[in-house]
Amino acid sequence: MEALSLLAEGFGHAFTPMNLLFVVVGCLLGTAVGVMPGLGSSMAVALLLPMTFALDPSAAFIMFAGVYFGGLFGDSTMAILLNTPGQSSAIASTFEGHKMARSGRAPQALATAAIGAFIGGMVSCMVVVFLAPALAEFSTAFGPAEYFALALFAFIATSSVVSDSALKGLTALVLGLGLSTIGIDSVTGTERASFGVPQLFDGVSLVTVTVAILALGEVFHIASRVRRDPTSRLLRPKGRPFLSRAEFREALPAWLRGTAIGLPFGVIPVGGADVPTFMAYGAEKTLDRRRKTPKFGTGAIRGLAAPEAAGNATTGTAMGALLALGLPVSATAAIMLAAFRQYGMQPGPLLFERSPELVWGLLASFFLAMIVLLILNLPFAQVWAKLLLIPRPYLYGGIAVMCGLGVFATSSSAFELVLLLGMGLLGFVMRRFDVPLAPLLIGMVLGPLAETSLRDALISSGGDAGVFFDGPISLAIYGLLIAAIAVVVVGRVRSARTAPVLGPRVDVDA
Repeated sequence: MEALSLLAEGFGHAFTPMNLLFVVVGCLLGTAVGVMPGLGSSMAVALLLPMTFALDPSAAFIMFAGVYFGGLFGDSTMAILLNTPGQSSAIASTFEGHKMARSGRAPQALATAAIGAFIGGMVSCMVVVFLAPALAEFSTAFGPAEYFALALFAFIATSSVVSDSALKGLTALVLGLGLSTIGIDSVTGTERASFGVPQLFDGVSLVTVTVAILALGEVFHIASRVRRDPTSRLLRPKGRPFLSRAEFREALPAWLRGTAIGLPFGVIPVGGADVPTFMAYGAEKTLDRRRKTPKFGTGAIRGLAAPEAAGNATTGTAMGALLALGLPVSATAAIMLAAFRQYGMQPGPLLFERSPELVWGLLASFFLAMIVLLILNLPFAQVWAKLLLIPRPYLYGGIAVMCGLGVFATSSSAFELVLLLGMGLLGFVMRRFDVPLAPLLIGMVLGPLAETSLRDALISSGGDAGVFFDGPISLAIYGLLIAAIAVVVVGRVRSARTAPVLGPRVDVDA
């Protein structure tokens, strides 16, 4: 009951005219960016991050929440209409959703996605209202050893799951950890990896790296392939998005199953919504095979409903893990953690005590964002597709200009622009060789926490490394880590065994 009373106070804070405006603006911006191929909620938050420091913290984070939820729906819109998902979390929606659009059922597919996003998001938000305070109270039992174990879990689990190659994931992680160590060591005052450059003594700005890796790197990647990729034909769905009573009854169990699958993955650091969407799709496909008349492969509404609900169910619980534990489980959550630090705040149990108005106003805004998105996207989903009519040179040229202006506005330093260019090229190279971006961002964000916790634990124990295995919480985290690695290894071994053996490649151009 205490949680409900605090949530009621949060609604009172979120229902101010300006905060309501920021919810709507965030949802619009998130959806607008999400419907552009290759972009998504993480890039939208990255682009807005340097431009919101003049705002009140509550208004900024309420807008970020709208961007986060809106970006996920925008990704799904393009996945359904054009078979071009904005982010990997929408890939599973293309399998049946695009087939629905091709068969003339685009309005029904968009409605299925919107309602699935609403159900998954609302359920996860209700879970967070009761779960986040309990998580915050539980996190008071964490000491340096427990926080180090938690950071290690996030590092290894994320780097091993988000990529087909564990080596690529670990490479990205090492890059992020290396960037986090640049500058003057806060304990010893020793210069580290700054190569005598005075501008690096304060470290590398997380804002610069985030904008460069996610936004500018994508611009370079698109520019390098603009002559190779044919322009996709725009599909124009006709009619008003709606579901018949029979379609709603068919989709409802899939929405509920997808939500149940997605909820735990908002707390488990496995890279965000990618894993649960594929799991939800796989579960529905398995169930479909047992039916007398299988529909998968022809535009099955259940094959779209489950991934949509699963992907959006991770968003609320991911925000709960971020607020209560300070643990980012995806690239977008890592960027929001950076935003908290830019405002001088540290997510965790103390945040609930020191800034309850901000926390509960933000949680209340999650519910408002879900309602706003449903109202906006059911009637206007067709409008978002027309954004693709903007010529690519103008679209991505504008994004590049926004990157430079945003970084320069926060630093007033030409060196930061050079660093932005260098990090953007790094982001391009990572995309070129299919190296995941999330481990780099999470490594850079959690690197200082892991280093500080490691030092504090060793200092308090007199240099005894056994302190990392003394507490039950640490042992439980390490046990989960071993189990997660085992599951990934077994899954990849099975995939390797069942993969078809390809013959030698023949170069037809030779």
